[in-house]
Amino acid sequence: MRLAPSEIDAIKTAARAAFGDAVVVRLFGSRVHDRLKGGDVDLHFEVSGDRPAFEQQCRFLDLVEGPLDGRKVDTLFSVRGFRPEPFEAIAYRDGVVL
Repeated sequence: MRLAPSEIDAIKTAARAAFGDAVVVRLFGSRVHDRLKGGDVDLHFEVSGDRPAFEQQCRFLDLVEGPLDGRKVDTLFSVRGFRPEPFEAIAYRDGVVL
């Protein structure tokens, strides 16, 4: 996994602050693989209740911008208990829980 421990901690802390303590965060995409280079940070969030409001998503991005050195972050949300869409299923299958 191509994230430093401090980056993982920052992501988890920001996710809890923005989406609540029950959030599950997964890293998926190219950063899961140590042998690859570059790439943005693809994060999948599994939340309880409703999908997060736009303001919550912006709060998360604001909180991780500094610790991730302004790296591009893509976010994907799934609501616990609902059938995942095809792209969400990929994140569940290939993602690594942080």
